[in-house]
Amino acid sequence: MRDLGWVTAVARLRARREPGVLVTIATVRGHAPRRAGAKMVVGVRETWGSVGGGNVEAVAVDRARELIAHPAAEPELMDFALTDKVVGAHGVQCCGGTVTVLLEPLPVRPAVAIFGIGHVGLELARILARHDLDLHLIDSRGDVLADERLAVLDDALAQVHVHHTPLLPEQVLEQLPPGTHVLIMTHDHAEDIALCDAVLRSSTLGTIGLIGSPAKWSRFTKRLTTEFGHTPAALARIKTPIGLPDITGKEPAVIAVSVAADLLLAIEKHATG
Repeated sequence: MRDLGWVTAVARLRARREPGVLVTIATVRGHAPRRAGAKMVVGVRETWGSVGGGNVEAVAVDRARELIAHPAAEPELMDFALTDKVVGAHGVQCCGGTVTVLLEPLPVRPAVAIFGIGHVGLELARILARHDLDLHLIDSRGDVLADERLAVLDDALAQVHVHHTPLLPEQVLEQLPPGTHVLIMTHDHAEDIALCDAVLRSSTLGTIGLIGSPAKWSRFTKRLTTEFGHTPAALARIKTPIGLPDITGKEPAVIAVSVAADLLLAIEKHATG
């Protein structure tokens, strides 16, 4: 256990992309080791703060780690009677009161990488920036990543990471967190196919989407199999076209809404297994 403020502990887990659980004394009746509002943070290996020690804290930590093992876990309440007539899993606490503890899972936020921040890419970034994500924006063109152009993301809830890659955009893949969902929508089909090849050689990424027409994918399929040696089973990892099929508008903002909705569905499905 470390004596670290719970806000700092939560921020540290988020920065390290590790799951955790925020444990709070929700209510107290009678005597208890800590007052209502006391908090601790439980990680996979560490804990920060205290909700009073003894059986209450030990049981809460055990349950928190069970929740960590299930990414789709919901918040829950646990009730404890602190009397010598109740023997808990980790001993007796006879303060005389009753305590309710709230456990709130702190999942690892999803990560999304958009390769190509053109008209559609920027509209998509504007939508995704309003979600609790690690959002990576990658482009080989410096002008599309200019501060004034990306100023529309200044109020983002997402943590936005900008990568200018004038030579080899695919090298950014090595810097992305495991499980990152990748969207390929650059201005250059040569960049797109190089990225397709690179993502197919990675086993750590989440979903993979490629913008484009069936004709484009037909050409890519032939090259990725004959020139790059990928199998049909490997190519099945790439979804193309991306977006919801019932949304057929061609305007950048409409395409972005369609792609964002499709991606958020995929993220939810990915998170729940």
